[in-house]
Amino acid sequence: MLFCDAQLPQTLYSTQMVREAEAHFIHSGDISLLGLIDRAGQATFALLQQQNKLTSHILVLAGYGNNGADAYICATLLLEAGCQVKLYALEREPIGEGVSYAKAVFLAAGGHLEQDWQQALLAADVVIDGLLGTGFHGELNETFMTIITAVNQQPSWVLSIDVPSGINADTGAGQLAIKADVTLTMGAVKQGLVTGKARDCVGYLWFADIGLTPYLPASTVINIAHRVTDLGMPTRAKNSHKGSCGKVTVIGGDIGMAGAPRLAGESCLRAGAGLVAVVSRPQHLPIINAGRPELMFWGCELVDMEVYQRLGWADVLLIGPGLGKHDWGYNLLKATGLSDKPCVMDADALNLLALEPNKQRHWVLTPHSGEAARLLGISIADVEQDRFAAVYALQAKYGGVVVLKGAGTLIYDGTRCHVAPVGNPGLASGGSGDVLGGIIAAFMAQGMSNMDAASAGVVVHGVAADMAAEEGERGMLACDLFPHIRTLVDKI
Repeated sequence: MLFCDAQLPQTLYSTQMVREAEAHFIHSGDISLLGLIDRAGQATFALLQQQNKLTSHILVLAGYGNNGADAYICATLLLEAGCQVKLYALEREPIGEGVSYAKAVFLAAGGHLEQDWQQALLAADVVIDGLLGTGFHGELNETFMTIITAVNQQPSWVLSIDVPSGINADTGAGQLAIKADVTLTMGAVKQGLVTGKARDCVGYLWFADIGLTPYLPASTVINIAHRVTDLGMPTRAKNSHKGSCGKVTVIGGDIGMAGAPRLAGESCLRAGAGLVAVVSRPQHLPIINAGRPELMFWGCELVDMEVYQRLGWADVLLIGPGLGKHDWGYNLLKATGLSDKPCVMDADALNLLALEPNKQRHWVLTPHSGEAARLLGISIADVEQDRFAAVYALQAKYGGVVVLKGAGTLIYDGTRCHVAPVGNPGLASGGSGDVLGGIIAAFMAQGMSNMDAASAGVVVHGVAADMAAEEGERGMLACDLFPHIRTLVDKI
């Protein structure tokens, strides 16, 4: 059976977990390796039927692993259906059992191997990518790089079997990879397909149930993209008042950066917080209150008792938007650190934390890959090479809940890892992170656990961005999310 989008299984798996499940399935005697290959090839053919692609000129690219074997079986079925199909194979010795079997089936059906893949590609309306599967790690050789580059330059519709060739199915990383229109993943959804570079290469993700599910182990990695309605927001009583709906103090906005705490404060309100105060530079009062008079304001030049009272008044603290890395921001961060209140740490609060590492269980850290690199003392490339390893390392070092922002945001509390492949490139503009921090803080203030608040906040933020992007991604502003946030929070 084939499933797509909201029907996808929520549980995500590593390639090792999938291999072990396949071995258990085969060991049970209910199926053989060749039987699994047949099922995968049949599922690929079924998806092509469903997508109305059988009347096209089809080029099948088959590698020398089991992914290539799946491609051979699909090509055989296409031949038997009378389709115009050509197959180009990359081969090496020794040839594996699966490829040997599938190739023989293809040749017996009257198929033959193309020698000139370039000409076949130029004539193809559809390309079936079976070059590299879940076993791929490391770097591509020159042959694969040449073929992948050529495929990406053609206007053909592309279906990748299991994973776009060049993508690491565990991490989502890859220097060069097939940019598919559709990816059909077999047996289990691989965790790397929903984060990192994979988000730009997978296209529409489909899942083929080939009978592996009963043999899969438990996994703590969960896709929460479609869980807008079941993320744990407490019901608001009919006799609620502003003081019972959560109080948040936002700390930030050094000279020239008033917009950041202003955006964070309003997003708190739009996400349902009852009262929100902003502690910022005194000269920012007109900017923050003129546009949003519902925000309370306290001008701070020095950390004094009034500031400590504002911190003590709140249920949740949010520090970092526009905080800066000078003495003013550093002293406010120190004051916040003396509180035992739940806290969301964002932006420059994270950059300051990287200079003086500390570990707390009650905070939520929300780094993008640059901030994550500074927190771990590694490069941004290292973070993006394995985002799962990075978020695990961040939580181990700093504690609490870590939200590693990016394409396929990861949320990890030391036990569970939620993945949220939501949002779009329209979020790549100033202030988007401030809005996310405000949503998370508001959810925490309304009684959600830190992990639930972080997960729900990421989903609401991303889905709101997708709603805002209906008017176009380019030129989308952070404040364009506000009306959609308000719509979504009542669905949780």
